[in-house]
Amino acid sequence: MEFTTTESQTMLAQAVRDLCERELRPHVMDWDERQYFPAELFRDHFGPAGMLGVLVPEEYGGAGLGYLEYISTIGEVAKICGSVGLSVAAHNSLCTGHILTFGNEEQKRRWLPKLATGQWLGAWALTEPNTGSDAMRMKCTARKEGNEWVLNGTKCWITHGISSDVVVAIVRTGELLDSKGMTAFVIERGTPGLKAGKKENKLGMRASETAEVIFEECRVPEENILGQVGQGFQQAMKVLDGGRISIAALSLGIAKGAYEASVKYAKEREQFGQPIANFQAIAFKLADMATRIEAAELLTLQAGDLKNRHKPMTTESAMAKYYASEVAVWASNEAVQIFGGYGYTKDFPVEKFYRDSKLCTIGEGTSEIQKLVISRNILRG
Repeated sequence: MEFTTTESQTMLAQAVRDLCERELRPHVMDWDERQYFPAELFRDHFGPAGMLGVLVPEEYGGAGLGYLEYISTIGEVAKICGSVGLSVAAHNSLCTGHILTFGNEEQKRRWLPKLATGQWLGAWALTEPNTGSDAMRMKCTARKEGNEWVLNGTKCWITHGISSDVVVAIVRTGELLDSKGMTAFVIERGTPGLKAGKKENKLGMRASETAEVIFEECRVPEENILGQVGQGFQQAMKVLDGGRISIAALSLGIAKGAYEASVKYAKEREQFGQPIANFQAIAFKLADMATRIEAAELLTLQAGDLKNRHKPMTTESAMAKYYASEVAVWASNEAVQIFGGYGYTKDFPVEKFYRDSKLCTIGEGTSEIQKLVISRNILRG
């Protein structure tokens, strides 16, 4: 593994950073307070900059880059706003990633150019109200009628469940608890029977839209199936392997944002006649933050490197997601402590890092699920 940053990677990170400083930072708290999802930011800025098709080959309108560049892109956005970073991650790795990985040539040419350039926003629907980690008990179904499939049911916790132009949904086409009884469909907005449901009122990630997706006698043509009938669950598990890298990168960005704000504040804030950075109580917190963030980054880059080389990386991506997300929560908590009373106010950035970070230990598989994946794989030996 070689993680030395290339000149092109450095230039990419700087370009993303500059764009986010200009178009994102001035609006962060306003969007958070209003729970406003900035679709125009994605369409007018992120799409043209290549940030919504980082992993998509150039022939389909994407940037044609790899996972190390993708990790950097998500991290730079999340340093400023975890909410927007989450939306960028979900669009890239889940919806777009599923079509890129399992779509046929016609499907890729039909949907990827619009997704990769920001003309369309994507959503990915697996979770249901009573089947979070227990996906094989899903109740959302599809029955075949002629050359169409008729979908019925509700998906929840869907990023871009209202604003998306296209949804990749995994629904049951076979028997309950049958891992080969689920199928992935692509449903375009405007399809009769596809509806948006309740928008969630969240603790953090408030500028990232999370809502229900409802299917009521929603008719989808046969050609909108990704892969084969019955492959949906296996596809979803592979998509989530890449998704865990996304959440690890998101976690890293949040942790780094909290850390960098803490270093700056500790140098500027004076107590007892000197900067608080001079006190070991604060300096040691910064040392611990820097060390854990570095470890989380190495785990994340390792998983990304394996993904780039098409190597098995289920364990490594689970480790990266588990550790980086827990570090994000811990580092954000430490940052609030370093800021003291100011850290508890919305005048400073760390309270938002604190609120946003918790989702990283829950979304795309809880920390407990990651430990389950890791332990099962190491015990298989």
